Amino acid sequence: MTDTLEPVGAAKDIDQVIVRFAGDSGDGMQLTGDRFTSASALFGNDLATLPDFPAEIRAPQGTLAGVSAFQVQISNHEITTPGDAPNVLVAMNPAALKSDVGRLEVGGTIIVNVDAFEERNLTKAGYIDNPLEDGSLAAFTVIEVQMTTLTKEVAKDLGVKPRDAERSKNFFALGLLSWMYSRPLDPTLEWIDAKFGGREAIVAANKAAFHAGHAYGETAELSEHHYQVRPATLEKGTYTSINGNTALSWGLVAAAHQASTPLFLGSYPITPASDILHELSKHKNFDVRTFQAEDEIAAVGAALGASYGGHIGITTTSGPGVALKGETIGLAISLELPLVVIDIQRGGPSTGLPTKTEASDLMMAMYGRHGEAPMPIVAAYNPSQCFFAAIEAVRIAVKYRTPVMLLSDGYLANGSAPWKIPDVSTLPEIPVHYATEPNQTNEDGEGVFWPYLRDENLVRPWAIPGTPDLMHRIGGLEKEDGTGNVSYSPENHELMTDIRQARIDKIADDIPLAELVGDADASICVLGWGSTWGAITGATRRLRSAGHKLAHIHLTHLNPFPPNLGELLGGFDTVICPELNLGQLSRLVRAEYLVDVKSITKMMGQPYTAGELESAFLDALNG
Repeated sequence: MTDTLEPVGAAKDIDQVIVRFAGDSGDGMQLTGDRFTSASALFGNDLATLPDFPAEIRAPQGTLAGVSAFQVQISNHEITTPGDAPNVLVAMNPAALKSDVGRLEVGGTIIVNVDAFEERNLTKAGYIDNPLEDGSLAAFTVIEVQMTTLTKEVAKDLGVKPRDAERSKNFFALGLLSWMYSRPLDPTLEWIDAKFGGREAIVAANKAAFHAGHAYGETAELSEHHYQVRPATLEKGTYTSINGNTALSWGLVAAAHQASTPLFLGSYPITPASDILHELSKHKNFDVRTFQAEDEIAAVGAALGASYGGHIGITTTSGPGVALKGETIGLAISLELPLVVIDIQRGGPSTGLPTKTEASDLMMAMYGRHGEAPMPIVAAYNPSQCFFAAIEAVRIAVKYRTPVMLLSDGYLANGSAPWKIPDVSTLPEIPVHYATEPNQTNEDGEGVFWPYLRDENLVRPWAIPGTPDLMHRIGGLEKEDGTGNVSYSPENHELMTDIRQARIDKIADDIPLAELVGDADASICVLGWGSTWGAITGATRRLRSAGHKLAHIHLTHLNPFPPNLGELLGGFDTVICPELNLGQLSRLVRAEYLVDVKSITKMMGQPYTAGELESAFLDALNG
C-alpha cells in the first residue's frame, strides 16, 4: 500500500456531519477524534469538538463509567457548536453503545466493533440480550465491523505482539471514517510517523490498521455511506485548529510579549487546567518561567511573589483551587499588584465531576474572599477567543495593578475550533511602567517613595524591590493611603476600601461596550456569558431564520459590567439568561439593574446544545 490513498467512487456532497467516537478509556477515542478533527481542519472545514472524558480515572474496563467519547461536527459553513444529535456513532464496545446511543439521531448510523460484543462485555454493560440481535436498534443503520480481528490480521507479520496490535483498532476505525467522509489521509500518516517515531513496529501496525479501515470502506459495499463535506468559506488568513487551553496559553505568551515583561506561572496540577502548565513550559524561549508547586497555596504565593518582583504573575487552577487561593488573592488585592488567576471551571462542589464542564464559579470569582475585596472578572466564550481573553486579563491586571479572575471551563479548555492566527501588529500594546525615582520629598528635602501615591486612575506605582532610593513597605495589614505605613485608623480603612472599589469601577470606562446581536426591536433578549455563546448563537440564528425576532448580548467582562449594559437590557420586555449553574449571572444582573432576568439552567456536566436552547427560546417567544 502507498501512503496516499484516494477515495474510490463518487462521494455525495453534504453540508455537515456530526460524528461521535465512543469506547473504553483505553480505546484511544480522544486520539481518534483529534486526528479526524485535524484532518478536517487541514481540509478546510469549519469544525467544533466536544471531548467527553469519563469522570473515573481508572473505571473498570468495559463498564459504563469507563466510556470515553469525542464528538466533532465538521461543515462547509460557519458553525458554533459540536452539534446536537450525532449522525454517526462509532461504538467500540457494548458499554459505549449503551452509554451513547440515546444521543444519536433517529435514522443515524452506528458503526460497531462487533468483536467486542461477547457475553462478558455485554454483561458488564448491563445488557441481557445482544442489542445487535434483539431488534432494539431497528431505528438506526447498523454497520458491524470486525475491527479487532481485521486489525490483528493486518498486523500479524509486522513484529508486534497481538495485544499491541489490538490497540491499533482505533486507527482502523479512523481509516474507515476517513473513507466515509473523504478525509485526507496524509496528515494522519505523517502524524503517526512523528508520534511513534523510533518504534517502527508500532508505526507499521498503526498505518496498516489505518489503511485496512480505509480499504474496508472501499470494498465492503458501503458506497451509500460515502460522503464529501467540502471546505468552508472562511476569511482569508492562516488557520490552525486550537483548543481553549492552548489558545489561552498562547494568549498569555503574546500578552507578556506585548508588555515586554517576563511571564511567571505558579501552578499545581488540577483537571482541567493542567494543560496550561504543560503548554507554557514549552515556551521558555519567550521568557516564560513555569513552577509546579507542591500545592495550590504555594502556587499562587509564588505567582504573587513574581509580580512583586516585576514579572507578570499567573496562577492556574479549577474551582477547588480557587477556594484554596482565596487568602493570597486577598493579599494581592491589598498589595495592589498585577496577578491573573485562571479558573478552568468544572462540575462541583468539592471534587464533584472533575472531567465534566460547568460554569458555577462566577459568584466565587465575584465574592469568594473575606472582606471587601473587589477584582475584575473576564470570561472567555469559545476556544479560539481564549487567546484574546488572556491578553485582556493581563492588560487589565497590569494597567490597574490588580488581580484579575479569568474564567474558562472544561468545554472550552478541551474543545477545538479553527483559529485565524492574528497579525501581531494588531494586538493591543500593554505598556508597563516601573517606578524609578522617588515621588515625594520629606521634611529634610530628601526624595522618598510613597507606594500608595496614586495616578488619575487611582493606580499606585509599581516599584521593583531593590531599585535604588525606592525602599517601601507593602503587606497584608491595612496601609495608609499614600505613605504605605501600617494604619489602624477607621477613617483610613474606609478610605482604602472605597479606593479599591473605585479603582475597579473605573475599568468600566476602559472596556468595550456591550454589543447587541440580532433584532434591536425584539421583545426578548438572550443574555449570556462564557461557553454558552456557541449554543445561544446557534439557537438564535435558527429562530431568526424562521422569522422570529430575538436579540443576544454576550458578556466577556463580568466585573465591572460594560457601562451600557443596563440601558440595553432595559429596552426589552423579557431578558432570559442560559447558564451552566443555577442562575448566578441572573442574580448579579437583577441586583445591579433591577431587571427581572429569567434563568435557564443546566447542571448535567454537559454543555447546552443549540436544540435545547432553541426549544427554550421558542417557549419564551410563545409566552
